[in-house]
Amino acid sequence: MTDYPDILYEVKDRIATITLNRPERLNAYTGTMAESIKRAMAAATNDTNVRVIVLTGAGRGFCAGADMEVLTGIQARPPASEDMKDGSFDSHFESDLGPDLSVDFADAERFGYFARTKKPIIAAINGPIAGIGLVMALYADMRFAADKAVFTTAFAQRGLIAEHGISWLLPRLVGQANALDLLLSARKIGAEEARALGLVNKVFAQENFVDNVMAYARLLADTVSPRSMAVMKAQVWKANFQDFNESLATADKEMKTSLAHSEFKEGVAHFLEKRAPKFADI
Repeated sequence: MTDYPDILYEVKDRIATITLNRPERLNAYTGTMAESIKRAMAAATNDTNVRVIVLTGAGRGFCAGADMEVLTGIQARPPASEDMKDGSFDSHFESDLGPDLSVDFADAERFGYFARTKKPIIAAINGPIAGIGLVMALYADMRFAADKAVFTTAFAQRGLIAEHGISWLLPRLVGQANALDLLLSARKIGAEEARALGLVNKVFAQENFVDNVMAYARLLADTVSPRSMAVMKAQVWKANFQDFNESLATADKEMKTSLAHSEFKEGVAHFLEKRAPKFADI
């Protein structure tokens, strides 16, 4: 679509699919792509027909990292649009569902807004993933990988450092020692090792990868409360900045609100009546 250069955006069955679309360069990351992803995420966040977001890559890879032409200065990053310059675009990710994340994930230039997106984001890693592509996937709420996918942080081999918050995210997923292994060595690992480390949730065979990812996305879209998902997502991301007592206090507050909400009544009713739920869109 012309509104989203370097990506494709589609909504079907209450699932928004954002596809990185530079397959001839293994979907290497550009400034144009960055802006398109954010605009697409904002569109999905504010579309009541969307309950789940899937982020994936076109062709045989997810994202090979930053385009090397960008890194060498051959291709300059395009100027940010006016609404992104003044910060007003962040209003698209404001939510009154669950604890406030606007301070904890205030950065708008990278991927902090993924956490503030009130709908679950699934990174569908269909092939090779490296550098900033890996960082982006870590900001998703879940990661599913095809069995042929290959992962690398890549930064150390480029003379770079742990960029874009990966030094905060990666140890929380795989532990400090494993995070340092992956960062310092920049070695390539396969999907099964990534799963064993906790880097990805599930691994599916390449030939039915898309079907399995979409089946899980439909499970979320069709059977659970969008409001519940939004609140729980915010709770879990917020908990990174809370101690146990603060997290418990947040849960108590949200539970009181949930018990008085129509979604709770519908949750009980559809279970007792043995029918499909009719949860409200958000």
